Amino acid sequence: MKNNVLIATALNEHARIYLFNSKEMVEEARKLHDLWPTSCAALGRTLAVTALMGLMQKDDNEVVTVTINGGGPIGTILCVANSAGEVKGFCGDPKIYMTYDGMHKLAVGKAVGTNGYLKVTKNLKLKQNYTSQVDLQSGEIGDDFAYYFSVSEQVPTIVSVGVLVDTDSTVRSSGAMIIELLPGHSEEDIVYLENLHLKPISSVFAENDDLHAYLKELFPDAEILEEKNVKYHCDCSRERFMRNLLTLPKKDLEEIAEDDHIDIKCEFCDKTYRFDKEDIKKVMSYASYKG
Repeated sequence: MKNNVLIATALNEHARIYLFNSKEMVEEARKLHDLWPTSCAALGRTLAVTALMGLMQKDDNEVVTVTINGGGPIGTILCVANSAGEVKGFCGDPKIYMTYDGMHKLAVGKAVGTNGYLKVTKNLKLKQNYTSQVDLQSGEIGDDFAYYFSVSEQVPTIVSVGVLVDTDSTVRSSGAMIIELLPGHSEEDIVYLENLHLKPISSVFAENDDLHAYLKELFPDAEILEEKNVKYHCDCSRERFMRNLLTLPKKDLEEIAEDDHIDIKCEFCDKTYRFDKEDIKKVMSYASYKG
């Protein structure tokens, strides 16, 4: 799906909108991690908002890392996105299927929990990293990100995010929208946003996935600034994991060398890299040379 993010201004340039049809990206994550419905919804929502936060960064190669842990059965959710529209992520337990009692709605809040935090770390190239953390409000992801923007970024923000999982566990629809009020906004702008009465965005895109039409429906005066493509992309490599082995203490490397091989799995794409004795000896020789 080409150009699946619209970045626009509206309300006389008093608001900036990021609108994302994330279906293909979330479906790719579902297949990679073999996600069950509730895990898919939780990780999919976090991936979508993290991807938009990556696009918010001003310089190339700036990276945003989002970590969520609310003490629920899903464990930790970790997502990483950059300004080029690449995003990756994983959750502690990919095989969770929970619904709210008497409802068909996926119980993301129960799976994530509320006894924990949402943490955002921004790798700002040569500048010092920026990290901010807030308490989880609902575990439903959207509310928690809105709270983060309000408290940590001090920007009045609406976050709408959702994943609709079909009966065969595939992603039927998925989307995210972030609306930021910009400096100079008026009370009228606030009232306008309060009266939008947004429908669940996954339901909107299940009926019609035309981003332009939905943007104009919400904001008739919207002006599109950019159209971006976002994709699930893991940049792991054998060389990167070998560099990671270099950081291990010599004792640990010697213990690994006693085995025939070691398998290291990438948490972001589930790809496995095998290192045999000769590989470990090579790593040890590099480590000795550095020491």
